[in-house]
This record gives sequence, C-alpha cells and structure tokens, in this order.
Amino acid sequence: MAGNPTACLLVIGNEVLSGRTQDANIRYLATRLGEIGIPLREVRVIPDVPETIIGTVNEVRARFDHVFTTGGIGPTHDDITSECVAAAFGVPWEPHPEAWARMERHYKPGEFNAARQRMATMPRGARLIDNAISIAPGFTIGNVHVMAGVPRIMQAMFDSLAPTLAGGPPIVSRAVHARGLPEGRIAEGLAAVQARYAGLDLGSYPYYRGDGNGVAIVAKGNDAVAAEAAIAEVTKLMAGLGAAPVQGEPPL
Repeated sequence: MAGNPTACLLVIGNEVLSGRTQDANIRYLATRLGEIGIPLREVRVIPDVPETIIGTVNEVRARFDHVFTTGGIGPTHDDITSECVAAAFGVPWEPHPEAWARMERHYKPGEFNAARQRMATMPRGARLIDNAISIAPGFTIGNVHVMAGVPRIMQAMFDSLAPTLAGGPPIVSRAVHARGLPEGRIAEGLAAVQARYAGLDLGSYPYYRGDGNGVAIVAKGNDAVAAEAAIAEVTKLMAGLGAAPVQGEPPL
C-alpha cells in the first residue's frame, strides 16, 4: 500500500470513554476509506477536553494525509470539537455564512436559537460537508474532516465528502480460514509468506465458535494478484498442516 494516502480517525467524546456509548463508526470508515484507497492507519478515542483535542488534532494532521473526527459538533455545551479545531489551526471560530443561512432557512422563525447557532459556527475558511439527514453540516479545514458522531448522520456526511477525497488504488482483501488449526502452528510458515509479499498486510485472526475454533488469515493491499497468490500459499500451508482450509472469512 505504499503510495496510498493515509488516514487517522479521532473519536471524540466522554461518552465513548465512559462506556456509555459504543462507537459504531470505526468499522464503517475503515471499510469505506479502503474502498477509495485511503487506508485507516490509526484510531484514537479522546475526551471532550480542549487541550487534548487541540494537541491531538495538531499532532495527527502533521502525520497523516487525512484526519477524520467524529463527535462533538452538536448544540450542547460539551460539543466543543469545532471550536477546538479552530484553535488548532489558529483561526477564529465564527458564524459560517452558508451554514448559517441553510440552518436559518430550515428552522421556523424563532427556532434557530443560540444552541443551534453553535452548529453553524466553524473555523474561518472551513468548507462544508453536506448533511442530508439533519441539515447541520460538518466541515473540512486543511486535511481535517469534522463529522457528527451519530452513525447515520456521519455516514450521510461521509457519502457527501467521499467524492472529494483524493485516494489511491482501492485496498483489496482476500481471506482463508481453517477450523481446528491453532495460530501457533501456522505462525512460522505465515511469517515466511509475509516476507515474500512485503507489499501486503498479512493478518492472523483466531476465532472461537460453539462448533469449533480456528484461525483466519487475511491479506490486504492494493495488488489483487499478489493478495490472491499469498492466500493461495497460506491455503497450501494450512493443508500441509492437516487442516481443511476454506476460502473467505469464517461465518459469524
């Protein structure tokens, strides 16, 4: 995957760290970003603490081609992501003319109150990310893309954002699994296969089911031919250890 742009996701919110809310966005974003050739290389979950958000945004935007954030752009006092991103970029946090106009048109007279106005207040120079679900937009500034935490709204925002992202070759995935094969028995042979396919990520994932345990091997990269060849070698390796390999991921 050398040459592909890289991405980091910041999941922002005390409710995730407390266990009250289970994040549902990581898998969706990892999958969708892989489809457009932007592998997700790091995920961090951070609290609604200004200095943490500001410092983390500045750290990761210097290291990755794209940074995505989810959470903290609603109307309440603890929704501070937008103003923290403004601080990270050193620009004013101010009403965004287009976002303000859209939301003012959307609400009945008197309903576009101070709380909702926060959702139309953004870093100066931000570009809007459309939201087909609940009108309040996300935004992009530099290489940072700020989206809602509610999965349905985040997905709508990403659908709007995705066509604008410069990606690379799509990330392809090939897999094989075998029941009754302990991970430790395949480790040495798997390392040798990985060494022959340096351009792939070869992952080993043990699984546990009521009708038997096993291991799945997944090859990921932007070369489908190489991924298929690597999995063919792993299949042969599994068979040589007395297992009965099955192509694809194991059923849930």
